[in-house]
Amino acid sequence: MIINQLKSEKIADILLSINAIKLQPSNFFTWSSGKKSPIYCDNRLLLSHVKERKIIIKLFCETIIKQFESIDYIAGVATGAIPHGMLIADQLNLPFIYVRSQAKSHGRQNQIEGDLKPKSRVIVIEDLISTGKSSLKAIQAIEKNSTVIGLMSIFTYNFFNPQDLSIPYFSLCDYTTLISVAMQKKLITHTESQVLYDWQKNELN
Repeated sequence: MIINQLKSEKIADILLSINAIKLQPSNFFTWSSGKKSPIYCDNRLLLSHVKERKIIIKLFCETIIKQFESIDYIAGVATGAIPHGMLIADQLNLPFIYVRSQAKSHGRQNQIEGDLKPKSRVIVIEDLISTGKSSLKAIQAIEKNSTVIGLMSIFTYNFFNPQDLSIPYFSLCDYTTLISVAMQKKLITHTESQVLYDWQKNELN
């Protein structure tokens, strides 16, 4: 669920303004998976925009303080959420860890990087959630010896149902809000918005 409609619209405006999210309903992008998409999201661009980055991190921290108690760690999902998670952990004065998609095949063969103490309470940070598979992998890795108490993201395509999770989930912005703001800013037409909604609907089926 989005944290708050007005705040979510502000985040959508930021993501569109700095081109962290680009919309091309008439000329689809090709993702690394080969999938064709009218939207491309790269939240790493936020790192180069100080004012906007601070707004994002502040909103994460405010939500975490309001929604959760007794937090021991902030965890970023590799690689996109590592810098965002680290900034959040620093602001909250909490230890930070990050979680790989799978354990390394060399060295200490870690999947979790950092000093995660057993029985800790962890909040997982994602920069972007599509199907939710990477988030679930990270949660499963952490819960081998600790407890994940919440999942948060900057943006979600609304491809997965948060009710399928057994923990609270909050996103700063989502697909529906983004399309609405893009129309308000006249970045897309009504016809183009329908292309974007149809694409999302097809991905859900």
